[in-house]
Parts: sequence; structure tokens; C-alpha cells
Amino acid sequence: MTLESVTTPAPKTVNWKQIGAFLGLTFTLTWGLDLALYLTGGLKSGAAMIALQLQMLLPAFSAILLEMFFFKDSPVNLRNNRTATRWFTWYFLVFTMLYVAAVVTMFIRPDLITAISSVMMPLSLIGLILLIVVRVRGGKDALTSIGMGGGRPLLWLLYGLGVVAFFGLQTVLNMLFNMGKPADLAPLFAQMPPTGMSQQTLVALLAINVVILGPFIGLLVAFGEEYGWRGYLQPALYGLGKVKGVALLGVIWGIWHWPVIWMGYNFPGNPILGSLLMVLYCVGLGFFLGYAVIKAKGVWIAAFLHALANQAFSYFAGMIYTPTDMALSFGIGLPGIAVLALVVLLILRDPVWNE
Repeated sequence: MTLESVTTPAPKTVNWKQIGAFLGLTFTLTWGLDLALYLTGGLKSGAAMIALQLQMLLPAFSAILLEMFFFKDSPVNLRNNRTATRWFTWYFLVFTMLYVAAVVTMFIRPDLITAISSVMMPLSLIGLILLIVVRVRGGKDALTSIGMGGGRPLLWLLYGLGVVAFFGLQTVLNMLFNMGKPADLAPLFAQMPPTGMSQQTLVALLAINVVILGPFIGLLVAFGEEYGWRGYLQPALYGLGKVKGVALLGVIWGIWHWPVIWMGYNFPGNPILGSLLMVLYCVGLGFFLGYAVIKAKGVWIAAFLHALANQAFSYFAGMIYTPTDMALSFGIGLPGIAVLALVVLLILRDPVWNE
């Protein structure tokens, strides 16, 4: 099952065998990586940043690997796909394995983080260039035919503005309800060379970098999650009905995050409550991303919105106003999830969920 199912009637049955293989491989690889990270220092490890990026790649890696070599009905399967798009799928598998090598190296030599990071970013950009070449050479339907369509640019813009507005609103609500304090920028600016510009100007320039450049720099890594979840698993669960399938996907996606939550990621000091909140947040965000995929008929819009959401949340919380307790504040905490639920109720009114 692939994204092309978005444009065709939902299947009446669910291939639980294939879904089980995908989830088994994804969770085994991801939670195995998280265990290795925990045993080597957890989030304090020098390898943490690279390891978390690798974790994001693993759902798509698992899906593409299984589709290329084992799922004979998939258009990504090597026997079915004779187009130029196969070079991108091959590159993504190799790219992920290079990330594995980078993380292993970091576990042994954490002092090499700068050198390794400087290598991985160009490799990510090469992947995007290859994607563009494949798109130009194969035509607008080349990527769509294997479930990796891009979607309409206008929707990228509109939904992207919605993401930034959502996290901006969360920050304003945190300020109004006194749920944090203004971000301390002194350590950041102390590391920067003198520019002659005010802090306000620098913060504005950083916003442009975060909102415009950041999501594209991290696009291939975000695709790692989104093709696995929204590209493969979402249409594979349509046999349950779109709403039930996307809801179940959100629960699975949230549980997938649990080991890093237990290590203190996202909700430091709240491992149990944080685990529940991550499931609720992933269900809500999963409906938004799943809706974007359905409307745009492309999975890359979800990768862009995912990367943008990560960037926007980090920017507003780190550069504008920092919540005191992530679990009990607007943003990704309980109040923020309540606002997200209102967004979900709104998009569920669209008849596209019943098509």
C-alpha cells in the first residue's frame, strides 16, 4: 500500500501481515537505537543529536526496504519500478546507512560531532538535488506513481503559515497565562561575533532562517518519518476507514517516541505524563499532517510541515518565551493539545474523510 491509494477508493481490507512487518522492523531498529543511546549517556551523549536524526529516518527506511525487496504488490518494488525514481529510493537507503555509520562513530568518538555534522548536511542536500533531477527527468507523475508525490505549492504555503501561526498563538497564550518566562538569549549572543545589530533584529533574522531555510535543510530527514507513517502506513490503514486509520496511526506514532520521552526529551521530569501527552499530541498532529497529505495528494508536504513544526516550536520556545513546564503549558503540553484538538475537529468536517 502506498500514497497513491489517497486518490483511489480506500481498500476494504487491511494487510496486517505487511503492516506487522513494517512496525516490527521500525520499532526494533528505533528502540534498539534508543537503547544504545541510553547506555552511552542518553540525551547528554555527544551522539544524541545525530542519533535523534537517525531515528527520524528509520520509518521510511523500513518501509522502503520492505517495499523494494519483499512487498511484491508495491510500486516501489524493484520488479515494478523501472523508472528513474528507483535511484532516489536507493539513495535514501544508502543515506540512512551512512547515518548509522555516523552514529556508531559518534558513540566511539563524540569529539567528532562537528566533522560528522559537516558531512551529513551536504549528503542531505544531495538527496534533495537527486529528487529534483528525478522529478524533472520523470515528469510530474513520476514520484506520485510510487507514492512520493510533492503536492501543490500553494498548500505548502497555506498550511505552513498555519503551522507558524499555531505555535505563535501558543507562545502568546503562555505569555498571557504566565506559564513561563522570556527566553534567555544572553548565552546565544555571547557566542556570536559582534554585528552591530540589536538583539531584536538578530531574533527577527533568525526567525527567517528557522521558518524558511530550516524546514528545507531538514526536509530529507523529516521525509524519513513522514514516508513511513503518512506515505506507507496511513493508506495501509484506510481499510479501517480514514478517520479510524489516522487515529490508530497517531497512537502508534506517539508510542514510537516513548524511549526518548523516558530519557527526558520533550517533557523533562515528566516521563509518565509525557508519554501520554506525546500520544495525544501525535494523534492531533497526525490528523493535521494526514489531512495535508490527502488534500495535497503528496507526502512531501507532510515532511515539510513536520520539519517546520519542529523548527517553529523550537524557535518560539527557545528564542521568544520559554515555558516553565512543557507538559502543562501551551505548545506540546496539555493546554496546547486542547487547542490542537479544536483544529482537528475543524478539519474533520471536510467531506474528504468520507471519500
